Amino acid sequence: MDRELLLLGVLRQQGMHGYQVHEFIDQYLASCTDLKKPTAYFLLDKLAKAGWITAEQVQEGHRPPRRVYRLTEQGEAAYQRLLRENLAAYVPAYFISDIGVAFLDDVPGDEARARLAQRRAALAAELETAQAAPVHPGSLQWLVEHRARHLQAELDWLDEILKRLAGRAA
Repeated sequence: MDRELLLLGVLRQQGMHGYQVHEFIDQYLASCTDLKKPTAYFLLDKLAKAGWITAEQVQEGHRPPRRVYRLTEQGEAAYQRLLRENLAAYVPAYFISDIGVAFLDDVPGDEARARLAQRRAALAAELETAQAAPVHPGSLQWLVEHRARHLQAELDWLDEILKRLAGRAA
C-alpha cells in the first residue's frame, strides 16, 4: 500500500494529471521510490475505481484531453489511515546487490577488489548526487537526508570490505 499512499499524498497537495504526478514524484520523491509511469497510471485507475480519487477529463486549449485526478473524502480517509500505518511500521531493508558479497571468496583477490572498486565509484557518484540535491520543502527534505545517510553508510561499509581484501593480499 506504500505506492497508493505515495499517490494519495501527492494528489492531496492538489489535483493533477498523470504526467504532473509523475513529474512531482521524479522531482521530489525519486529517492524513495522507483514508481514507473505505467505502474502509476495503473494505480491511479485502481484508486479511482476504489472511489479514493476522481478522474475528470479536462480539455486545455488544443491539447488532447487529459484526466485530472483529485482526492475524494473517502481517499482522504484512506490516506490518513495509510499514512499512520506507514509511519508506525518498520520494514527491514534487504540489499539484494550484496548477494555476490556472500560468494566473494570465489573470485580471485585482484578481480574482487577491482569489481568492488567499480561498485564504489558508482556508489560515490550516487552519494554525490544525493548530497547535491536541492533543498526540498518541509519533510520532503528528510527523505533526501535519509537516502544520503544510507548511501554514506554503504560507502563506509564498502571501504571497510576493500580494506580487508587489501589486507588479505598483503
